[in-house]
Amino acid sequence: MKLFTSTHQYPYKWSLVSAAQWQKYPNEHCPHVKAVDVLSRHIDKDTGILYTERLLTVEQNVPAWVMRFIGGCTTQYVREVSALDPKTQTLTMSSVNLTMSNFMSVQETITYQCDPDQPDKTLFSQTAAISAGSTLRGMASMVEDFSVKRFKENAVIGREGFMNVLERFSVLTEASEQATLENKQVEAI
Repeated sequence: MKLFTSTHQYPYKWSLVSAAQWQKYPNEHCPHVKAVDVLSRHIDKDTGILYTERLLTVEQNVPAWVMRFIGGCTTQYVREVSALDPKTQTLTMSSVNLTMSNFMSVQETITYQCDPDQPDKTLFSQTAAISAGSTLRGMASMVEDFSVKRFKENAVIGREGFMNVLERFSVLTEASEQATLENKQVEAI
């Protein structure tokens, strides 16, 4: 098993980042994500935590010889379970690949939380545990190393894509807040 970890600070409030997260896909930096389907969503009435389960459909760019060797398909499915806690200002998302998991398992956890030192910013942490399955015994370490390298490259691209989403979302939020303020001023007249 190999681990990948990454941290980042987004220059936006947690409320904006956590809301924009639901609009992350599709985006031009992550064209491999083809669909995101919400399987379930509920709010725990005792804690106020929003729980969501989603299914992501992704098109992997896997070399053809690898697909012939393992006999798979480039369309893959990922299950994501998240918990959004407005009281602690934390959004935790855990995902695992459902397709080809007998060859490789990728378990990822992402956390967005309000930066306690700078409340107008959001801390991001990402951890992925990548394990080659027993079918790849002789090549497990090599496959895991390659996968970690690729995961790292994709994480950078994903962060750039999310920054674009955040910038657009921020503009829309500001425009909406301005329109609301103007409507209130007109109503007051």
